[in-house]
Amino acid sequence: MIIDIHGHYTTAPPALEAWRNRQIAGIADRAMAPSVSELRIGDDELRESIAGNQLGKMKERGIDLTIFSPRASFMAHHIGDFNTSATWAAINNELCHRVSRLFPDHFIGAAMLPQSPGADPASCIPELERCVKEYGFVAVNLNPDPSGGHWTSPPLTDRHWYPVYEKMVEYGIPAMIHVSTSCNACFHTTGAHYINADTTAFMQCLSGDLFKDFPTLKFVIPHGGGAAPYHWGRYRGLAQEMKKPLLRDHLLNNIFFDTCVYHQPGIDLLTRVIPVENVLFASEMIGAVRGIDPETGHHYDDTKRYIDAANLSGEQRHRIYEGNARRVYSRLDAALAAKGL
Repeated sequence: MIIDIHGHYTTAPPALEAWRNRQIAGIADRAMAPSVSELRIGDDELRESIAGNQLGKMKERGIDLTIFSPRASFMAHHIGDFNTSATWAAINNELCHRVSRLFPDHFIGAAMLPQSPGADPASCIPELERCVKEYGFVAVNLNPDPSGGHWTSPPLTDRHWYPVYEKMVEYGIPAMIHVSTSCNACFHTTGAHYINADTTAFMQCLSGDLFKDFPTLKFVIPHGGGAAPYHWGRYRGLAQEMKKPLLRDHLLNNIFFDTCVYHQPGIDLLTRVIPVENVLFASEMIGAVRGIDPETGHHYDDTKRYIDAANLSGEQRHRIYEGNARRVYSRLDAALAAKGL
């Protein structure tokens, strides 16, 4: 199988964004706030939003299954308070669940958490549990910066986050470390804030000892791991100066990188520097970069082409396309095994 571990519902029906705009307006004027029941999206609308978009491109590119979560930039945890985020997360997670029920062979869910600046991460646990127990989701997206580019939360190694980690370990689910919209003008959302956050999360884990407390905790750092693979020597050197173990022992039992890197040299570097066991196939399609590369004539986010062209053995490609995902996402593996796959 070819499993894409990084997909977002970026083509949701327009009614979703219209409802969100009313919710945001209602923060300042409660008379403008909509009720959840006012959002009506039928199954036919969901089918139409998926069939000619994500699913169509998956079939064109040979992708069998996508781990599907709410649109990352829509999470916008910095807007409103915890109740705002809780309502918004529940709506988005339910829509992803409905998509996975309509297309069970092609999509399986990952949860948005109702994070909010200053809120105790433990407040996210009821939504996490609902998504795992009721929806069969196999992962969560964890935003290390709910403030939207101002970084007001403690590092990921801080005990502040431990309630979420304890539940992740209990349920055997990984977290994709994924920020949302930047409201800081210094950081473009997809071109800077996302990559900054990937790099920051990696460095926080390097400088701490989180995985001593949670030896089975698993993080997926998206977008190829930000700057980490490109500056691997720097990080090995920093770990050495901090008297940390070798990176393969300190981090690589717990941290994994995806292939959302949109050119061949980037994938070639990723698969040469990072052990293949720590690389998981992903495209983030349809996402931040939707155009066609004039140098190749193919979409930038058609990442399967890069893996196929990389200097890898058949066994290595199998690990990147399927084996590593089934190992890291244990609930995904169990769901596939239940189908005889």
